[in-house]
This record gives sequence, structure tokens and C-alpha cells, in this order.
Amino acid sequence: MSDPMPPALTIVHADDWRVVADKPSGLLSVPGRGEHKQDCASARVQALYPDALIVHRLDQATSGLIVFARGEAMQRALSEAFAARLVDKRYEAVVQGIVEQDRFEIDLPLLVDWPNRPRQKIDPAFGKPSLTRVRVLHRDAAGGVTRVELEPVTGRSHQLRVHLLAAGHPILGDALYAPPDVLARAPRLLLHARELHLPAVLDAPALSLQSPPGF
Repeated sequence: MSDPMPPALTIVHADDWRVVADKPSGLLSVPGRGEHKQDCASARVQALYPDALIVHRLDQATSGLIVFARGEAMQRALSEAFAARLVDKRYEAVVQGIVEQDRFEIDLPLLVDWPNRPRQKIDPAFGKPSLTRVRVLHRDAAGGVTRVELEPVTGRSHQLRVHLLAAGHPILGDALYAPPDVLARAPRLLLHARELHLPAVLDAPALSLQSPPGF
């Protein structure tokens, strides 16, 4: 029996330079290996805008805003903006436990956990510098969970998921990192790319978009 198709991808903005889509949880950003993993955000966007090229990725389990460049020149320009940390991104998540501090930073180096790929791990000796800013949005004392806003200053693979786990607050529904009881508390990973602020590059003006999470 084949896996059910993820919900529809929504185009939230399109102009001569960029396409921004709202990716559903469960949809790959780019094609995977094998014929059954060809359905992805980039393929769906390119079916509508053939010149759209991937600039960054979201984990398959993560929902939210993902930007595509129209043409190679814009892809290079936006990729350089991401590398220079000129793109402002905000995520929203629901995590296990009551987060005590209103605002704090998680500064822990990350490295791929090779025997357990695609998992990542904290590695003080060989990990790449990784920084996440956390702000509490709401504490649910009755439910024993906290809704947080996350700003990934760096963009490492699984950074938000591993950093929150290391802080003692795994994200609900995280099939890779959450313990079984926390995984069982949500039908999907409760992590959503909520805000995206793109700088002006080439002839394209600055762009700010928001997408409220569906959880």
C-alpha cells in the first residue's frame, strides 16, 4: 500500500523573481531516491513555474514557507543572501515541558551522526557552529507544553529539532528525536516555518511574508 499523498502545496507569493510556497508537512522539498519519492515541493512549483529553482530546504516533516528563485541569476543571489545571513526566518513549534526562560539562545555545535543518518548530534569537538534564538509565546501549564518562536541564526540540518532536544524540550511529534511519549502527543512534527523576510537582491524588492501554523 502506497503512502498517502501529502496535502496540497499553496503558492503564497509569485513575482518575476521569486515564488514562495507554503509546504505541507510530509512533502519533501526536493526529490528523494526512488520513483516513489519524486513528488516534492520543487516539482510541484516547477509544474507551475518552470524556471523556479530551489534556494533552501525544509525538512520533510516541517511545514511552512519555502522560497524558490526564478532563474539561475536570482538563485545565486538568494543563495548568497542566505549564506550571508541576510534572510530572516522565524519558526513556531510546540515543545514538551514548560520552558522557564522567556528568551534565550542555544549555542551548540552540530555534526551528522553518521551511523544513524540522517540524524544529527551535538559534537563540541568537530561540530559546526550552530545558534538558535528562542522566545516563549505561550506556556500551557495544564498540557505541560510550551509554544515557542525560533530564529535559526545558522541553518544546519535539523538544527531546531536537535537544539530543543538538547535544551530538554523536544518538539512534539518528532519521529527522529523525541522520546516515544512525546512523539505520540502529536500526529506530525509541530514545527512550522512561519515568517520569511527576504532582502532586496538584483532587481527584486525586499519581501516579507507570514504563514500561521495549522497547529
